[in-house]
Amino acid sequence: MTKKKKTTTKKDIETFKEEQLQKTGESSIPNISLKSSFPIVGIGASAGGLAAFEAFFSGMPTDSDPGMAFVLVQHLAPDHKSILSELIKRYTRMQVFEVEDGMKVQPNCVYIIPPNRDMALLNGTLQLMELSAPRGLRLPIDFFFRSLAQDQREQAICIVLSGTGSDGTLGVRAVKGECGMVMAQNTSTEYDGMPRSAIATGLVDYELPPAEMPAQLIKYVNYAFGRLSQTVTTLAPKDENALKKIFILLRGRTGHDFSQYKPSTVNRRIERRMAVHQIKTIDRYVQYLQETPVEVEALFQDLLIGVTNFFRDPEAFQALEQQVIPKLFAGKPAGGVIRVWSPGCSTGEEAYSLAILLQERMEAMKQVYKVQIFATDIDSQSIAIARNGFYPASITADLSPERLARFFTAETDRSAYRIHKTIRDLLVFSEQDMIKDPPFSKLNLISCRNLLIYMGNNLQKYIIPLFHYALNPGGFLFLGISETVGEFNDLFTTLDRKLKLYQRRDDIYSLQSAALGRFLPPITMTAVQKKADTGKMPLREMTEKMLLQQLAPVGMLVNGQGDIIYLHGRTGLYLEPAPGEAGVNNILKMAREGLRYELSLALHQAAVSKEMVRHPGLRVKTNGDFITVNLAVHPVASRSELTEGEGPIRTPETPLYLVILEQVSPFELEKAQMVTALHTSEGLEGSDARLVALKKELRAKDEYLQTSNEELKSSNEELQSTNEELQSTNEELETSKEELQSLNEELDTINIELQTKVLDLSRANNDMNNLLAGTGIGTVFVDRNLHILRFTPAATKIINLILSDVGRPVGHIVSNLMGYDSIVADIQAVLDTLIPKEVEVQTQEGLWYMMRILPYRTQENVIEGVVITFVDISEIKKMEKVQRLAVIVRDAHDAIILQDLKGCILNWNPAAVKMYGWSEAEALTMNIRDLISESIREKELAIVKQLSQSEVLKPYRAQRVTKDGRMVEVLMTATAVMNEAGEIYAITTTAREIRQKKLKQNQLPKGVKS
Repeated sequence: MTKKKKTTTKKDIETFKEEQLQKTGESSIPNISLKSSFPIVGIGASAGGLAAFEAFFSGMPTDSDPGMAFVLVQHLAPDHKSILSELIKRYTRMQVFEVEDGMKVQPNCVYIIPPNRDMALLNGTLQLMELSAPRGLRLPIDFFFRSLAQDQREQAICIVLSGTGSDGTLGVRAVKGECGMVMAQNTSTEYDGMPRSAIATGLVDYELPPAEMPAQLIKYVNYAFGRLSQTVTTLAPKDENALKKIFILLRGRTGHDFSQYKPSTVNRRIERRMAVHQIKTIDRYVQYLQETPVEVEALFQDLLIGVTNFFRDPEAFQALEQQVIPKLFAGKPAGGVIRVWSPGCSTGEEAYSLAILLQERMEAMKQVYKVQIFATDIDSQSIAIARNGFYPASITADLSPERLARFFTAETDRSAYRIHKTIRDLLVFSEQDMIKDPPFSKLNLISCRNLLIYMGNNLQKYIIPLFHYALNPGGFLFLGISETVGEFNDLFTTLDRKLKLYQRRDDIYSLQSAALGRFLPPITMTAVQKKADTGKMPLREMTEKMLLQQLAPVGMLVNGQGDIIYLHGRTGLYLEPAPGEAGVNNILKMAREGLRYELSLALHQAAVSKEMVRHPGLRVKTNGDFITVNLAVHPVASRSELTEGEGPIRTPETPLYLVILEQVSPFELEKAQMVTALHTSEGLEGSDARLVALKKELRAKDEYLQTSNEELKSSNEELQSTNEELQSTNEELETSKEELQSLNEELDTINIELQTKVLDLSRANNDMNNLLAGTGIGTVFVDRNLHILRFTPAATKIINLILSDVGRPVGHIVSNLMGYDSIVADIQAVLDTLIPKEVEVQTQEGLWYMMRILPYRTQENVIEGVVITFVDISEIKKMEKVQRLAVIVRDAHDAIILQDLKGCILNWNPAAVKMYGWSEAEALTMNIRDLISESIREKELAIVKQLSQSEVLKPYRAQRVTKDGRMVEVLMTATAVMNEAGEIYAITTTAREIRQKKLKQNQLPKGVKS
């Protein structure tokens, strides 16, 4: 009994990786994949994919093997058998397989995903998994590309071809995150959704038509394969100098220093860029960077690639949700502030994941807190994506349907999702270099995941104390699975060693260590400077920093439009996140009640006067209460005079302003009010009446506004209820639309396959018709009900058939057959017994046919009728007749001779050999004259000439000469042989020897004259 093969599940793969991770230890990046010795290319496609596949494989060289394997992931209908493998076989010389679970990948082969399965790559084998997501949320291309990146790392290659939606986009990020190579079809295709989404990431190395991809792919593989897999941590002195030049070019172009990043990481990225451009030496690449500034930007983007997604490492986020999130709210009153920092946030997925966890906790507690999540990154492009909160539909692979419905809004075509405003308002995104820019402070949680692994040891020793400084006492640190706090265990208590959750320690020793680590000199200082400044400088800087923190007012550097350039101090009392879509942080939009108008006026006055403007004693509402604030706006040096900092919102001509906000203490406020009262007491008595009137007017307006407000609230509640109903209906419609769109893509794929199949069937039908017509075999197809289905032209000569006879019973048709009228009975007998029947039949024209009646079988071996064939055997019948005559001639006792009209002997039977003595071979060289005595030769020949008047001569006596010279008397008969035109072309004579010594009668045939 054969056991059913177990299908691998996603959980099996994750469990295997987790076990390997535990074996490798927590401080190293696990590399458990067994990379193949040849490239494995993943190709994803959806609608229009068949044409793209055809163009791609048709562009492959036909004179050699590519030396790589291709894995095709196509959106297929789960309940429809795919014929994609049969179609691909036509366009390639490579072997094509539909994947079976556990199939090992081999070079020069094509592997195609089967329907109703997800597929992953593990140690060079293809693993099939049951579908877990509902139709419309399945992302098989993303799933495979991610596994390809994890398994093959820098050797991974992925190609995104025609298709709608955004499947493959997250997989592209994963492949590039491992230094792999990415191709995408140019957007001229009819279905450009998938290629366009991949190209929009900025991570695609080559945008080409499918037909041009193979040449570029082979060129890339021939150069890069094998080189990228060699990890080089130490360089030759010459290469080391070239690397320093690259760092200088990067710093000059972008303002960021990568010299302290891990050498292996930097070298891999540089090697990948060299492979893309087929540059062999690092010196030549330095020259290329100098000649091509855009390549510096491309290298910068490669160095910044962050593989991120929502709730990356779900187990870690689950631990964060259970062990840390509740503690953030513990002991805080409603309305309390929770501050979170997510450095290196990339495109914002993990920062939004934190916001979702915090929002879910607040909803569970049914309380509202002031959550501030500061998400920063040095990549302005990534920050722009994060601010927009707009993500491709492929994020559905990382989010539960519940979270997707609660916290995201789908676009009309379901091609993308936008984060809800409730979540977006919790975050502030900004561009920040954590190496050189000041950190945030008073934080409850820092989530810095998978950033430290790219930094060198010196940089990590700088960053970890920085985090300790930025956290509140008892604050939490959340690192990536492969990261630790290193040698700074005295600064943090480990909460979860496996999932990397830490809590700040606040004992004296840890505080001293943090202070010394935080205020170490910049890591770019020389060793001499470090040694000289180690003793005194940290304590002085620490003192100055603490004094600045305690005494200095809050300051904000802004441009003329109010866009925030830089923040200093705790701004939460004066600023709050602006409602609406994410964008550039603007101080006028973020200013709290009571500050916005005065701030706008002060900025305008400072811009006009070019001097400092003060607005003291402003009443600002914050956290339900009013505070008194002194506002000052100072024009500062122009952008061209500054020496540090860059940003996308500043230009050399933009003037900048320093906004200073200082809270007035209750003592100072009381003192100022007393002074004001002394100066104004004399005029109070005269204005009492006016004051009473104003109060009455104010009270009346207040009552009117309150009434209007209640009416608006009532209307708003009704509208909100209606909106919720519409939103619920809209979500249901969007879900249905998503399912229909997915179904439409699958149907489109099936339709293309069926169109190809129809063309094949049409071609096969034409071939069959031409074959049947060319053979001249009459064929009639009859169904089970004995009705004619179709027939060939040759059949019309045997049975009287015309086109209108299709569908008529066989018994109604008149045939040209003689003596055969049991065709209906024979057909029924074949249908009943399934035994073929053969009958020789003759037409009225005298032609003979072999009629065969055979069962008509389908591919499923079902009998659907019979096939009647008529093979012309007229020539065979003639040959049989000739054969019979030949046998008669051969076995006859009479001498039979065939001669032409000139007397040349054409045939000589055995009896003639016996009678005359000459062999057949000898006789065939003779003339009939040689058998007749010269004395009677003319007389005998005259008798034969009379055959022109009669086909047969009656027997007559004659004499013949034998080989030994004897004369024999024979009784002779002559017969004329006619051709098809009725002309005599030969004569057959039959002779029987007369053995009587004396002839009683010696007379010639009647009518023959002597």
